[in-house]
Amino acid sequence: MAAKDRIIVALDVPSLEQAGPLITSLAYYVWCFKIGLELITAEGGPQAVRFVQERGGQVFYDGKFCDIPNTVGNAAKAAAGLGVQMFNVHASAGVEAMMAAVANKWKALVLAVTVLTSLEENNAHLIFGGSSKAKVLQLARDAKIAGCDGIICSPQELELLGKQKELVGLLKVTPGVRPEWAATGDQKRVMTPAEA
Repeated sequence: MAAKDRIIVALDVPSLEQAGPLITSLAYYVWCFKIGLELITAEGGPQAVRFVQERGGQVFYDGKFCDIPNTVGNAAKAAAGLGVQMFNVHASAGVEAMMAAVANKWKALVLAVTVLTSLEENNAHLIFGGSSKAKVLQLARDAKIAGCDGIICSPQELELLGKQKELVGLLKVTPGVRPEWAATGDQKRVMTPAEA
């Protein structure tokens, strides 16, 4: 895998006007651009996807679908119909919801969100009744059973997941990777590129 195929740039900006320069300057050097809830809500999902594609970029549609299986399946069909490279669904929506997303993915990759990287260990215990690593492992196994192409997890879980034979072949996308000098924002479970 080429270095550029390991990089996803988050377009965490409030407008397409602000996203434009990032896309045109980086499209050749990265795998794809993540369009998240801020841009989806501010500009509209289909418009944001087309905007990136017209500038030579591929799209990771970060809609984090979490609903009943029928609704997740229909949302997956709509996202896939936009020609996105990948989209995600919350693994906590359940195996059936993830299966509905997979059944409607067309050519897109389906990624299952495990435990948000903004959650510290004490919050994971409050929400899930256990450690973040235990919950990530359980949700990753559920995602594999559902036929998802990959998962989204903290880079801190990569070593644990890499030891699980049943998870071989599952793509791992890690949003908490940034240089030491970069601000972490509200992400808590992060690593540098060298550590990851």
